[in-house]
Amino acid sequence: MMSNKKSMTSRERVLAAINHQTPDRIPVDLGATPSSGISAIAYSNLVNHIGNTELPVQIYDVVQQLAQPDRTILDRFSVDVLDIGRTFNEKPTDWEPTILANGAPAFYPKWFKPVKREDGSYVTFDDDGETMLSRMPVGATFFDQTYFPYVDGYPDSYENLDAEMGRIMWARDAHSPWDHAGEDRFWEQLRERTLRLRETTDKALLVVCGCNLFEWGTFLRRMDNFLMDLLCDPANVERLLDELLKRHLATLEKVCNAVGDLVDIIRFGDDLGMTSGPFMDADTYRLLFKPRHKILCDYVKEHSQMHTFIHSCGSISSLMPDLIEAGIEIFNPIQTNAWQMEPEFLKKEFGKDCTFWGGGIETAGVLNVETPEKVREQVLERLETFSNGGGFVFNTVHNILPDVPPQNIVAMFDAIQEFNNR
Repeated sequence: MMSNKKSMTSRERVLAAINHQTPDRIPVDLGATPSSGISAIAYSNLVNHIGNTELPVQIYDVVQQLAQPDRTILDRFSVDVLDIGRTFNEKPTDWEPTILANGAPAFYPKWFKPVKREDGSYVTFDDDGETMLSRMPVGATFFDQTYFPYVDGYPDSYENLDAEMGRIMWARDAHSPWDHAGEDRFWEQLRERTLRLRETTDKALLVVCGCNLFEWGTFLRRMDNFLMDLLCDPANVERLLDELLKRHLATLEKVCNAVGDLVDIIRFGDDLGMTSGPFMDADTYRLLFKPRHKILCDYVKEHSQMHTFIHSCGSISSLMPDLIEAGIEIFNPIQTNAWQMEPEFLKKEFGKDCTFWGGGIETAGVLNVETPEKVREQVLERLETFSNGGGFVFNTVHNILPDVPPQNIVAMFDAIQEFNNR
């Protein structure tokens, strides 16, 4: 029963949830992070379904092919959070037309120019025009990384690490605001635009800041090699992680200086789990990653007002006590179909110690294939489980997939409103 509580602004609502206070209604996210968003195809179908056909489908995350939801859509569905990256690429001239895999029109940032091959696939190349960096096969709805600079072994020196990181698709084809990071006055622009956004909205503000550790190891060495390295070559793993940590702290210093007093949440990413369990045992996490995650979290807490948020897919409940000790406050996407990630278990074990940002409905298996009534039922059930005592921001389990029917998306948001009006 939330309808009798004093009305809050979106920012107050999100912060209350993070602080384990019961907000006036369940706070909601759609599109504030590249793991809580919506496929461009699903978004195109949604705006057509609800009659907003005039809204452009802007693919702000070109790797995952995610749309940047228009403020009209966010307001319609009472979304409470904004990514400050949306303050860039604001003009129509910042975008160029493209066609989605389902044939619908959309727009890419004008800097993104993948090459279409004769077989219909799309690829991206390094500046040399020869080294393939990523590929989207025919009929696929996202790009796959194809270039792994350290696949054959660790280098003797890391003097070229910045250049090699810049060839990885997640960095080279980064979403806003980071697609502008190399421009003159970027940091001043980031502050000016974020300040303007904060002055013109009462929504909570979020900055996506990566700072991946485990994932960068997999980007550079390739997943199979890096997983073996964790056990067979920990000395080289630590050497690489320390180089990454230096770069992440340098970025965090700039982020905190530019927007640390304006932004409410900073989002890190580090996929640590599979559906069947974490990629590593807890002892390995404690040895290699926990101390470095703590350094990142401590820096944020000492130099800003921002709350720490981590995106990690998969089963990570066995690592959550250590992540919480390291300073993580918010977890996403809450993959509830993974081992030991059941909503009731998570809420009971960790509900007082962290905020769950996600887990509101199964994106695969319910939202994409069930009826609107079944969608309603699961949303209401998840809200009942997760919302008690705060510590919950509604979002789907990861991004809304291309095959999700628009009527199910509407049913999901209608169910949230129904719960809030009880």
